[in-house]
Amino acid sequence: MVKYVNTTIKIGLPKPLRFLHTTDNHLTLADERDNERKRNLAAARHKAFEGDTNRVQTSLDEMIDYCNKNCDLMLHTGDLIDFVSYKNVEVAKSYLDKTDYFMCAGNHEFSQYVGEAWEDEAYKYQSFSLVQTMTKYDLEFSSRLVGGVNLVGVDNGYYYFLWSQLAALKAEVAKGYPILLLMHNPIYTDDLYEEMMVRRKSACAYVCGCPAEKMACYDAHRRKQQQPYFATNEFIDYVKNEPLIKALITGHLHFNYEGELVPGKMQYVTTGGFHEGARLIEVV
Repeated sequence: MVKYVNTTIKIGLPKPLRFLHTTDNHLTLADERDNERKRNLAAARHKAFEGDTNRVQTSLDEMIDYCNKNCDLMLHTGDLIDFVSYKNVEVAKSYLDKTDYFMCAGNHEFSQYVGEAWEDEAYKYQSFSLVQTMTKYDLEFSSRLVGGVNLVGVDNGYYYFLWSQLAALKAEVAKGYPILLLMHNPIYTDDLYEEMMVRRKSACAYVCGCPAEKMACYDAHRRKQQQPYFATNEFIDYVKNEPLIKALITGHLHFNYEGELVPGKMQYVTTGGFHEGARLIEVV
């Protein structure tokens, strides 16, 4: 049974909106269209996320049914699939087609064998065209106006933002609507870093925009992977300082967390869907 946490975001809407936020479901499917290595990966990853159960799909069915009966929209912040396969993309699309939704991509959306290669734009584009077929939204940057709220989704699954994404975000701000910003990886804050590194004793914080001095304890791979570059710092500064961006909705860390990005602007992290958890968000 899905466990929901409840969140209220106050931005002064004339009529409240209700969203169901799910993230990090990690579908682990492959079939005869994929090679033996991919099918073996599917079996191993299924065991890692679900054991002998089928809780990822069972909980997705329950979430979508609940959303259709009680919410205006489902929000998804990536890692719906655990790796690229024909079956994963096909099943992911079938779930998305069952409900009204808005989404952005996670890092696993473009992962071919999970950790087998350096992941960057070139790597992503090896599978981008296939993965894009599962959704009607542009997986790099997209927006949708719902009930006076501008939902904006941006791909930061590899811990960086692009100049093109910053320009697109500024164009969305120019429309004049309050924005809820969806992304897969949370943005660094002192408190979230402490949550990861001290309270949860993680080897790295897995956040976007982490200061270099805070990554001194990371191994070399994670330092290279998570260093801010491209337009990352400017994108984050813009998000922090733009008053029309009201809140951030994220995933990636597989637990529930909420904290201020800056005073008056909240960042929400929702637990992994494979944990049978989701967030109910009321925007008023």
